Amino acid sequence: MGRDLKARAWEVTFAGTAVNLCLGILYAWSVWKANLVGNAEHPPGSAMSGVNAGWTYLTDAQATWAYAACGMIFALMMIPGGRIQDRYGPRFGATLGGLFLASGCILAGLMKSYVGLLLGFGVLGGIGMGFGYAATTPAAVKWFGPHRRGLVVGLVVGGYGAAAIYIAPLAKSLIASYGLSGSFIGLGILFAVVVVAAARLLVFPPADYVPPVSDAAASTKLTAVDWSAPEMLRTWQFYGLVFLFIGSAQSGLLVIANAAPLLNTTAGSIAFFAANAWILASFGGLVNATGRVGTGFYSDRIGRSNAYLVNGVISAICLFLMPTIIASGSVLLLFLAVGVAYWQYGGALALMPAFTADFFGPKNMGFNYGFVFLGWGIAFFVPQLAGYIKDATGSLDAAFYLSGVLLVAAVLLSLVLRRPVHGEDQAEAA
Repeated sequence: MGRDLKARAWEVTFAGTAVNLCLGILYAWSVWKANLVGNAEHPPGSAMSGVNAGWTYLTDAQATWAYAACGMIFALMMIPGGRIQDRYGPRFGATLGGLFLASGCILAGLMKSYVGLLLGFGVLGGIGMGFGYAATTPAAVKWFGPHRRGLVVGLVVGGYGAAAIYIAPLAKSLIASYGLSGSFIGLGILFAVVVVAAARLLVFPPADYVPPVSDAAASTKLTAVDWSAPEMLRTWQFYGLVFLFIGSAQSGLLVIANAAPLLNTTAGSIAFFAANAWILASFGGLVNATGRVGTGFYSDRIGRSNAYLVNGVISAICLFLMPTIIASGSVLLLFLAVGVAYWQYGGALALMPAFTADFFGPKNMGFNYGFVFLGWGIAFFVPQLAGYIKDATGSLDAAFYLSGVLLVAAVLLSLVLRRPVHGEDQAEAA
């Protein structure tokens, strides 16, 4: 790779990271949720006062619905977003996504209602995330060979996970000073500026460009054919990847949706943590981002399936132990368990695009990965169900056990999942 092209390849990679640093507002949702859910003193349906005048308190399930709706629509929009990216280029897709997300945040702030959260953050925000996210990873993947595919994907999607590192404390500060509305409107304006600027750097490589491939990568058994979406949908491996996505994503999303409330429950008697529950969300964002880069890096060396197995087993153990950890009141153990959950979740979001490119080729990855990404959207049913479980039982214990079982099932599937062999692909299946 020439020096100029090599510099351009990394420029595209880090521009994608910058876009995702805005789209990742979803991972800081627990900060808003902690301010939206009512309690004994302020029951759901009662009016807020002060800087939040005009808003009303919500139930746990209601506060989770905007988060879940955003995630589900995000996943659905990855399919048309991938098509837009493949056809019109990543710059157009990312810009469109940023403008949708910004308008959604501003609408949510102006409407000051449950409906406004659903329409603004849930619908418009989900559309924006789908269009924007679909434009970043495929653009970067086309610049690199398979020996760096995991690392590059990890860096790009790491921006989405890292967003909570700065958005959580920033949202906390904005809510305290300007209320829920001010936080949504201010962040919406910020996202519009950053995404539109970073999107200018997102470009495909030249038509005659061939990414470099290391000797080790050349000897591995990857697909030599770029599968079309209809061909991919006729393979059982596609549905296997979707289930792997569901298993890994639902466990992380359950923790992400409840990070701040979990810290309030576990360390409620400690004044510092009671006043700064956003810290767990920011910590999770750091681990989430690190897990994407780290897992992408070692998956290039030990294989995607082995990386999924290691991450999944350790995370499932922590899920089964979570009720005991919460009951113990140990903040250290809570941070450890939440950190494992975020690492596994972030790692899966680096593994699944790499799995898709390894199995079905990089050429049509934008559209193909949009279908695989449906598994991430389906996974939102678990944290949404957890909201109802919490309202009915007063705890998330049953939700953690259910999540652990689903993750174990996905790990078992990963042990037998192998890439499909195309009719034109004469290489042996891995």
